[in-house]
Amino acid sequence: MAAAALARTRSALTAFSVIINDVVSFLVFSFLDLLDLILCYAYRIADYMIESEWKPCYCTSALEAINGSGGNILVSERGELAKVVRLSSSRLQLEDVSDTLYSRPSLVADVSQSTVKRLASRSSSRSYSVRQQKRFGTARTSGSGFRLNSNIVEMLKDRIVGMKPHPIPRWSDCNCKCCTSWTDSRSKSLFVRSKGAKGYTKEDVLFIHGFISSSTFWSETVYPNLSESAKSSRRFFAVDLLGFGRSPRPTDSLYTLREHVEMIEKSVVEAHKVKSFHIVAHSLGCILAVALAVRHPQSVKSLTLLAPPYYPVPEGEQATQYVMRKVAPRRVWPLIAFGASIASWYEHISRTVCLLICKNHRLWEFLHKLLGINSIPMFLLEGFFCHTHNAAWHTLHNIICGTAGKMDGYLSTVNNSMECDVNIFHGEYDELIPVECSYNVQRKIRRARVRVIEKEDHITIVVGREKAFVKELEDIWKKSPSIGHQES
Repeated sequence: MAAAALARTRSALTAFSVIINDVVSFLVFSFLDLLDLILCYAYRIADYMIESEWKPCYCTSALEAINGSGGNILVSERGELAKVVRLSSSRLQLEDVSDTLYSRPSLVADVSQSTVKRLASRSSSRSYSVRQQKRFGTARTSGSGFRLNSNIVEMLKDRIVGMKPHPIPRWSDCNCKCCTSWTDSRSKSLFVRSKGAKGYTKEDVLFIHGFISSSTFWSETVYPNLSESAKSSRRFFAVDLLGFGRSPRPTDSLYTLREHVEMIEKSVVEAHKVKSFHIVAHSLGCILAVALAVRHPQSVKSLTLLAPPYYPVPEGEQATQYVMRKVAPRRVWPLIAFGASIASWYEHISRTVCLLICKNHRLWEFLHKLLGINSIPMFLLEGFFCHTHNAAWHTLHNIICGTAGKMDGYLSTVNNSMECDVNIFHGEYDELIPVECSYNVQRKIRRARVRVIEKEDHITIVVGREKAFVKELEDIWKKSPSIGHQES
């Protein structure tokens, strides 16, 4: 009887805590909806006063934000992935952009958006769209195909010549030497930390970090613990993703899946003539790893995924919006879900966070050293600080949410058309990405092995157990099957 009463009490307390969390979350996020709207106008004024131009945002329409970002033209806003023509001095590229960038339902956002559209934005957007259609003719999108009429080439040439580049860095971004060093490089390749053998090797290893991180996540944990035999027989490459660490942070980039993957190919696979390689990826980097692997099916020997953010989408659900709600549930508890919701739902609040933290990262690093805070390694803070809001915002939406409808196909390709070894690690106490995500991947790649690391979380799956983790990696590399055919 006592046990039954205790069980009923626990159940009642749990239900009560859920209700409290829902009520508090509703009030808090309603306030944040309003605050983000206020900050939208505040930043418009600040951008105009400091840089003499508005910085387009997604509050009013995708058209304004994308077409105003420099070198991009929105041609289709239907479905969960908008179609954008990206312009450069040498080629045109059709990009997929997640609708979660400009469609994040909230009461305040809906009211403000309809008001703004009635006053100005809707009329200006329509007139711009009509002008574009008259000059472009009809644009058709079907799958990955794209067709425009014969007038587009001349129009795009005019647009490229007339493009006004955004200042680098923007006033709200850090302008220190570390954060702007990429502007001095002509190649505009990713920053890569290399280690291991010199010259040709039979196989190499590529490391891809997660969201708001950098190559130091690997160079400070894995590199110092590699065995001599591993260092003498392989080359190791840890990249800073586009927009993060010391890599380029272009202000006109939409940080799409194609851009990220092609930059990795250009900076590592092509630059170092990599023919056969293993991939080790963490968190968001797992999506890029899988996308890269299916482009090089005969070259990838093994995939090691740490906390992969894979959420199978139920039938009938819109993939991008479903994953958005899973990653950022608009709840104040647990705190990590609250942080993810702030980063995902609020364009201007998250810009304010970047303004306070990233632009002033030297101050925070100084305080970290002054106070002797040893519980958080400095390299983790450096990875967290070194990015721009533009890069983080677009990467989060276009990679985590924008690939939601593509991941099933990628994983099926790995399962059915590739022979590489697949290993998945996940921390038992990971509150950011649930362990179920790793088992979801295993259901799609039947040969994948999942190992749940007891009492570890999203970060300590590596940090704090570096030697054990490196030993596990080297065992994987030794046991991986040989590749029958290599890409030329």
